[in-house]
Amino acid sequence: MNNRLKIGLRPRPKIGLSGVVPEPAAPRPLVSPASRPSVMQAPVLVLNATFEPINVTAVRRALVLMLKGVAQAEETNHHEVHSTSKAIKVPSVIRLLTYRHIPQQSRALSRKNILLRDRNTCQFCAAAFPASELTLDHVMPRSRGGRSSWENLVACCYACNNRKGDRTPEEAGLKLQRRPRPFTLHTSRQLMRLIGHRDEKWRKYLFY
Repeated sequence: MNNRLKIGLRPRPKIGLSGVVPEPAAPRPLVSPASRPSVMQAPVLVLNATFEPINVTAVRRALVLMLKGVAQAEETNHHEVHSTSKAIKVPSVIRLLTYRHIPQQSRALSRKNILLRDRNTCQFCAAAFPASELTLDHVMPRSRGGRSSWENLVACCYACNNRKGDRTPEEAGLKLQRRPRPFTLHTSRQLMRLIGHRDEKWRKYLFY
């Protein structure tokens, strides 16, 4: 067997009374429920020092802010994360300990936020779709100077997007369900409500 190993061949399997004896399988590592990515990526409502809701972040970022002494938990859920020395309850709502001035339009323009604003609903046929089956449409086509802005981007299904093509809705015989709104404080609160609609602990801060 040693000669076989020297030239890179696998050793012959052991033969028992009933044939080849299989090698034992490697043990599977244990995964702690608290370490699952879904828990660490769950949404957390962020309040200013004045208890005004200002943002939504992930559990991972919220824990970093708490460990740095920048924020404290106002509401927690039933999950815990464990370090070598202690267990920390996963926050649902955190509050900054120092007041931060937040610009009026602070939410980034992104596909995710446009779909949230439009509630995953095509703004031409009014049908709701999973996010993977929606795209963004420029109401005024980019070829005619249409900008990528809150006021010119809407959620759109692929069928309506293909029908509209490089035309305005009127030219394509389509009608917008509603004009795309600019980003305002009302829009921001609405997005926060949509993100956290399953968490009742958010309600008293967002005035449902």
